Amino acid sequence: MHRAVFLDRDGTLNHDSGYIHRPEDLLLFPGVPEAIRLLNGAGYLAVVVTNQAGIARGYYTEEDLCAFHRRLREEVAAGGGRVDGVYHCPHHPTAGEGPLTRACFCRKPAPGMLYRAALDLEIDLGGSFLVGDREGDLEAGWRAGCRTALVLTGEGRTTQEKIERTGGMPHQVFETLLEAVRWIIRTASPERSGPATPPVSAPPPPLR
Repeated sequence: MHRAVFLDRDGTLNHDSGYIHRPEDLLLFPGVPEAIRLLNGAGYLAVVVTNQAGIARGYYTEEDLCAFHRRLREEVAAGGGRVDGVYHCPHHPTAGEGPLTRACFCRKPAPGMLYRAALDLEIDLGGSFLVGDREGDLEAGWRAGCRTALVLTGEGRTTQEKIERTGGMPHQVFETLLEAVRWIIRTASPERSGPATPPVSAPPPPLR
């Protein structure tokens, strides 16, 4: 079984200007390729998990998204890193029209994308991590049994302020993805065994 670091996309890996989907608009945060390269070198899979309701809303297509993710992989590779998987949720519970407008098990904060990646890539969720900038990211990771880290890029500062006011799930906080990755490598090697946070108590329902 592999250990993985699940990575939110917009606000964690790249600047988010709202429903970003054109390859030429991709702008990675400083240090992102290096961070992913360090994960690769430490034996962790780097897996992107991203909500993409712009597809349900009709703002862009699956083909557009695939082109964007090809550019993402290329830019990470140019910095010496490797993205091992990209999973996206095209649904929205209310917006848009058609079959993609529905409640689903893959849209964060649901953990469906993480479960799917675990099945596809043979990932030990209990020994894995999720890094993101929103509460929904942290909840998805926690529900899947992963350890979680909040980065203060994107919506991270707003998220941290909300969590401080209202309380929330345990997590670590870092200014950037690179700092989070250095902490992951320093505190938990790929050989580490056992769940990092309480796992879910029942197997997930099948993805629809």
